[in-house]
Amino acid sequence: MSYLETTHDVYKEAALTPDVGLCCTTNPIWELPGLKIPRIMQEMNYGCGSTVHARDLTNNPRVLYVGVGGGMELLQFSYFSRQTSGVIGVDVVDEMLEASRKNFLEAETQNDWFKSEFVDLRKGDALNLPVEDNSIDVAAQNCLFNIFKAEDLKQAIAEMHRVLKPHGRLVMSDPTCEQPMNNTLRNDERLRALCLSGSLPIADYVKALTDAGFGTIEIRARKPYRILDPKHYPTDELIYIESIEVAAIKDPMPDDGPCVFTGKAAIYFGEEEVFDDGKGHLLLKNQPLAICDKTANALASLQRDDIFISESTFHYDGGGCC
Repeated sequence: MSYLETTHDVYKEAALTPDVGLCCTTNPIWELPGLKIPRIMQEMNYGCGSTVHARDLTNNPRVLYVGVGGGMELLQFSYFSRQTSGVIGVDVVDEMLEASRKNFLEAETQNDWFKSEFVDLRKGDALNLPVEDNSIDVAAQNCLFNIFKAEDLKQAIAEMHRVLKPHGRLVMSDPTCEQPMNNTLRNDERLRALCLSGSLPIADYVKALTDAGFGTIEIRARKPYRILDPKHYPTDELIYIESIEVAAIKDPMPDDGPCVFTGKAAIYFGEEEVFDDGKGHLLLKNQPLAICDKTANALASLQRDDIFISESTFHYDGGGCC
């Protein structure tokens, strides 16, 4: 049995018998005005964060969500879209698609604005999406890509890039791990399916996105997720896993490489009211400016004593140098 078959079986069982502890969601279940999330959707929220952000969802976007779970994030996306087939949900597990259909009927009884027809559920594979090229404003996946091994991950990201419109965005939440994992952990198909042993370092995760052609990357959140300890897992040392929320934007790739925002800022505190680096970046005196890592390195190379550059917070909330 391949690791993808194991994953299929794990989520088939999770569809038939909801497993509240399957993933450790790092976000509270938030509700918007007029939005009620059925309890069954909350119980089947098999993610490690959130991919639903209001600033991504203006002007009735067309949304793609891969790996539907119990339908909670599809419902949240529909809140912003509110059009027939405005949200496409893709899953390879028939039982999960059927469970979502039932959950949407329950959502209709609790939300007078919601209609099940807002969501177009499609049987499909993340490695071969049943979606046309350049047709999606916002694509999303939650705690799915970390399951894939290297070549499948490359293909899954390429598929998301294919279906997005120019300047569209891929919004993700996935576990990450900065410590090395032994081969026993890496090759354990069930632990990979449970979103544990496939976790990559953040730098490798970002590189997979930029290699696919995404010109702008935003790391929006970094949070504690799980512990793999020697008493319960095949490891000699305690391994700490975090989750990150990331947006990869289908911007053209700059000639000097991608713009990757990891939560750095620059503060100019010199004698003039503004500092111009000659490359399109204006730093107003004593006003923090969010900067990508590329701009941070360029400013640092000037070796000025009147510009402070913060360390990465791994929390970026928009705006800044690019």
